[in-house]
Amino acid sequence: MDNIPEKKPRKYVWLIFAVALFSLSFGTGIVVGRVWGIKKAITGEGGNVEISKVINIQRALNKSDEVEFSQFWDVWDKVKAKFVKQPIKDADLFYGSMQGMVASLGDPYSVYLPPKEANEFAKDLSGELEGIGAEIGIKSSQLLIVSPLPDSPAEKAGLRPGDKILAIDKVITLGMDVNTAVTKIRGPAGTTVVLTILRDGLAKEKEISIIRSKINVPSVTFSMKPGSIAYLRVMQFNGETMDDFNKYVKSISRAAKGIILDVRGNPGGYLDAAIDMASEWVENGVIVSEKGADGRGRDHNTNGRHRLAKIKTVVLANRGSASASEIVAGALQDHKKAVVLGEKTYGKGSVQDFELLPDGSALKLTVAEWFTPSGKNINQSGIMPNIEMKENWEKDKVGEDKMLDAALGLFVSSTFAW
Repeated sequence: MDNIPEKKPRKYVWLIFAVALFSLSFGTGIVVGRVWGIKKAITGEGGNVEISKVINIQRALNKSDEVEFSQFWDVWDKVKAKFVKQPIKDADLFYGSMQGMVASLGDPYSVYLPPKEANEFAKDLSGELEGIGAEIGIKSSQLLIVSPLPDSPAEKAGLRPGDKILAIDKVITLGMDVNTAVTKIRGPAGTTVVLTILRDGLAKEKEISIIRSKINVPSVTFSMKPGSIAYLRVMQFNGETMDDFNKYVKSISRAAKGIILDVRGNPGGYLDAAIDMASEWVENGVIVSEKGADGRGRDHNTNGRHRLAKIKTVVLANRGSASASEIVAGALQDHKKAVVLGEKTYGKGSVQDFELLPDGSALKLTVAEWFTPSGKNINQSGIMPNIEMKENWEKDKVGEDKMLDAALGLFVSSTFAW
């Protein structure tokens, strides 16, 4: 009989990411809020998840009028006794059962993680990144690239947002969940993975070889463009986002005549960081609302100092912009604090709760949907830009960014009405 693990306090984190796990070894699905350090919140002070033995097998009384739980134990016993490949570990059956239970919800963002996967997940959140540098999602049961990170192995190899992943190292992905795909894609730096992808506009599939490496993901980068236009690129909303952002705000508020906020390829992150950033533009009112299983709504209002509220702003977004980045774009658009230029965004409008369990496993569960200040639920439909402009990676020259050029052009246009 397995030992009962030592009882530990539950640990929760709320985030907002587009996908269940990312192939670059970082990520989660929307989970909400973050007031403390990633390592401390997810993994304890040392950054490691303690994995203890799994369960004390006790056959509990039936707790449902709809199903007979004794049948579960009948199947358990038959598998243990008759499966051709022995021995069978109780822990494997237990964790597999938990994974199947959550998978039965049919929600790609809800997932049960056994201790080993939960440990990897925690490392991802703590910034220990090693992989290809691309976020993976599922739409209509199809694995796809949400976005490759700038200068990542994935981007350098030619992956683009929206690329459908048909195979990983020749293994067909039909029916494969995100966790399995992540496990197959990630690996030690210096090793190679081959993705077979299908891209809109291409006549046939293509194979792309990618050499894995360690990934450094800056949260915010800043530069001044011609005409005193501040260019802020936000790669993800993590625990360092507002610290990084605050380094640049004084220079922006003092010298900038306009701002370009670039959330292209931003898969999301912590809700708190998204609210804090949107509040730099929005002085009063709701940033985002959420509605949970009880049907009651909860408004998240502005906070902060609204230091950028009077500066003309363009938000750049594309189909790789998801979750927290959609919250920021939607709030600034609804409050008429910014013009959104680019493509319709990914459309991730649900909230996940991440709970680290006593044995080191974890449950990430969709617990709410979120809405923009005007009441739009962007799940699947995304944020529609004020000015639509398609990215064309195949035709653009290396280093060319026509969408950024178009945004800069708005600030000098004599005809565009802010």
